[in-house]
Amino acid sequence: MQVITTKSGATTKECPPVGKLIILTGPSGVGKGTLMRSLLQRHPELHYSVSVTTRSPRPGEVEGKDYYFISRREFEQLVAAGELLEWAEFAGNCYATPQKAVMNQIRSGKRVMLEIELKGARQIRTSYPSALSIFILPPSISELEKRIRGRAQDSDEAIARRLRHAQEEISAADEFDLQIVNDDFESALNSIEAAIFS
Repeated sequence: MQVITTKSGATTKECPPVGKLIILTGPSGVGKGTLMRSLLQRHPELHYSVSVTTRSPRPGEVEGKDYYFISRREFEQLVAAGELLEWAEFAGNCYATPQKAVMNQIRSGKRVMLEIELKGARQIRTSYPSALSIFILPPSISELEKRIRGRAQDSDEAIARRLRHAQEEISAADEFDLQIVNDDFESALNSIEAAIFS
């Protein structure tokens, strides 16, 4: 806290900047990543927390921008050292949010955005209850299946597994502060902006 002395000799205390942690979650294929990229383009003052993962990079993904790609052994060392804000295993790969970088940004007054899976979002809601949590929903399961198939990255078996998992995740949407259906992209984006900047 900074103390300011005015010309009259009175002192006032200026509060330190207050940051905010914002969680974006929802099932795979719902459009979280696309919404996040658009938010960051529109609002460069937002800070995106880059996750670590044990999965291999997808075509076009950049180390340090999309993810930090690490080995399972390195991941286990981070878990053991207590250096992760949250972590989860999904579809055979591990994902996590490094704690120190996020907390430093929040302390400096930044709005920090996390795009994470349900399990990790639940962990943060427990350990950091003041976080704003937003759940992105698909218009329907059939539309979600269409989007996942459109990626052309998964086998039929993997798609079926993702859809089963998605239905379980959707049933948890009410746990979150806000539920937004990504039916019309611009409308969904506007709703997220209103929640973040209100």
